[in-house]
Amino acid sequence: MERPLLKHIRNHEALFLEIARLRDCAIAEQLGLDNYEFSKTPKFISETGERFTIEPERSIILPDYNVFKGLKQALLERVPGLTIVNDSDCGYRYPTAALAGLDAPFIKRLRSEYFHRVDEDRSICRPVNLSYGIKSRGKADNRLEYEVWVPESQLEADPLPLLIRKYGEDLPHEVRHFAQQKPLIYGWMGVKRAAFEALYQNPAVMGDLVICIGLSVDAYNIGARPDLSFSPEAESSIAASNAEFEWEVMGYYAPEDAHYSHDELWAAINHSLSAIGDPISELYAADIMPIMESKTERILSTVYAQGITTEEIRELNLRPQEFLQTSSEHRVKPQDPNRKVNFLGRLNRLFYQPEHQLPSINTLHDLIAFSR
Repeated sequence: MERPLLKHIRNHEALFLEIARLRDCAIAEQLGLDNYEFSKTPKFISETGERFTIEPERSIILPDYNVFKGLKQALLERVPGLTIVNDSDCGYRYPTAALAGLDAPFIKRLRSEYFHRVDEDRSICRPVNLSYGIKSRGKADNRLEYEVWVPESQLEADPLPLLIRKYGEDLPHEVRHFAQQKPLIYGWMGVKRAAFEALYQNPAVMGDLVICIGLSVDAYNIGARPDLSFSPEAESSIAASNAEFEWEVMGYYAPEDAHYSHDELWAAINHSLSAIGDPISELYAADIMPIMESKTERILSTVYAQGITTEEIRELNLRPQEFLQTSSEHRVKPQDPNRKVNFLGRLNRLFYQPEHQLPSINTLHDLIAFSR
């Protein structure tokens, strides 16, 4: 099956421009709506007038990605008013790290998308697009989310100036304070993501609004130890493997001259999330894992379940930039002090360890496109 966006897997600017063009084409050609304009998800305004960056996203977790076979057809059958944007299939391969422990008031994480250079050996793949993020904890509705893209050379620097530059006075004081705490790696997850976009309409509830929704299926592995070394308890360097289906509001389309209030827009956003979530949760009810943790929290609880203590994590003193290096001057293999630890090679275990190998992005897309 042809998926033209996958050619942009190393060029995100081109990818996002092309996705925007496909969305606009879908509005005009698939839905036949003229003179509609796209707007990003608006800031959420609290009862006290505070402006928050909210993540309008929901997800379910299943034991194995194969259970999502035929997901696209299931969505079209069970969600009236949903239109999948033609040719919007894209994909990502990335590790994400938990940078703050279970006792932290928020989640702090680093995410870096890793790609192979042409004909490059998998053991020395390189990171692209490093992001630093802070979210409110748990999978409760409408979590606060703050994210910035950080230069590879500044991973040890205080990210607060980047957060202020992007979010300004909308950044809550407690998040500003939390951002300044020194990052310490508690654990890692490797993810393969098959993503696509859809448009949702329900004129009886939302009038002329059309909500744009990003959907994705993630297959992921969680490291057994923070440094991804072999764990005798798990008999592997991987402790857990699951899959997640996620749907998130990316923005909305409305007629050029239309004006909607904050409450009208957020009522439409929340209705759209439920319109997908209710039938999909019913469809997979027998398989859904009762996990109310975010991916970052799932890393933390999995690592702690392996018996790794906070004291051991502090002793390891792993820093984000170490995982961008082929080898570390400060770390050697216990069995051979003359050999440096290759963190990039260890990261690849999350994707390519034979017993827990994650599927290719094309394989994931094929799976969700097949008939059930």
